Amino acid sequence: MRRVVVQSPPVLVAVAGLCALALAACSAASGSGAGTPSPSADPSLTAAPPASFAPATITLLAHDSFAVSKAVLAAFEARTGITVNVVTGGDAGQVVNKAVLTAGAPEGDVLFGVDNTLLSRAVDAGIFAPYKPAALAQVRPDLTALVSGSVGYAVVPVDYGDVCVNIDDRWFAAKGVTPPSTLEDLTKPAYKGLLVVENPATSSTGLAFLLASIARYGTSGWQGYWARLKANGVKVDDGWTQAYEGDFSDGGKNGRRPLVVSYASSPPAEIVYASDPKPTHPNSSVMLDGCFRQVEFVGVLAGTAHEQAARAFVDFMLSQPFQADEPLSMFVDPSVVGTPLPPVFTAWAATPTRSLSLPPAQITADRAAWVDAWTQVVQS
Repeated sequence: MRRVVVQSPPVLVAVAGLCALALAACSAASGSGAGTPSPSADPSLTAAPPASFAPATITLLAHDSFAVSKAVLAAFEARTGITVNVVTGGDAGQVVNKAVLTAGAPEGDVLFGVDNTLLSRAVDAGIFAPYKPAALAQVRPDLTALVSGSVGYAVVPVDYGDVCVNIDDRWFAAKGVTPPSTLEDLTKPAYKGLLVVENPATSSTGLAFLLASIARYGTSGWQGYWARLKANGVKVDDGWTQAYEGDFSDGGKNGRRPLVVSYASSPPAEIVYASDPKPTHPNSSVMLDGCFRQVEFVGVLAGTAHEQAARAFVDFMLSQPFQADEPLSMFVDPSVVGTPLPPVFTAWAATPTRSLSLPPAQITADRAAWVDAWTQVVQS
């Protein structure tokens, strides 16, 4: 998902499979802070908003990569009488940070884009008014597990995907070299000087890859892994655009590195964004080992003066028009079971057999220390 701390990539994850066990474990380990709302028997938690409103305007706070087709949004506005003012404010981290600072007196009514790396911080700060929409029953159970329990339905899962290593297939074919297939392969001499990654301090793509290494090697082994990557000539860029479009050999600007940390949707996006005539298949593929699962959520902001209208917009984001629009608008996989995917996704989107994850509460507690330690290992 586009949650880059400095700049947002134009391609996002879109994968067909989920690792239910990993996400369920993520949910089970989630912590709850003093500000965490708890599930309530109060029927207001599940009270559906009216189907239409007197003319009203709500503000949606979102990261810079939020997108929805004009026709889809216009249909919602015409049906409900609600005008949606979309305000983007940088990456997801910046949006959440500002919402935390204005908790209780929000600058908007709905917030979209908080992900599982930021979830515990946002929920613990009490920025959301819990809402359990009826349509949540149609969301994949392994995603709803993330918002039940201690999270108390503060947010609703809207989409998901994976950050993975992308491979320039043409480069490897031309060199007669077998591409890497595991995270550990990336440390081998055969791939020396071939990988470019993003800095986890300045890019959420880079942060996701760092978290993948921690999930795989553990809190006692990940620094050794990065030391091996450093010794093997890994290049670090500040953000996705510089890494993918600049240094990646299939990124369009004569880059020299055939391995890049990107998204599982990069191959189909490569086709979608190509000039006509469209290619019949992408030039890149995805290394299925070591992918980190990201999930994006939407929530009603506590303190909004338009709670019912805000709930109506949350319902809209789980509706078929919005869910079916997501893959080609934001290059993510929809959260609602049975949502059809475009043929380009079913043909070329990568499907990791096992996505890595970490408990959101652990990410919140340790993220800063992990990034500091990574800086010492890789950039000292």
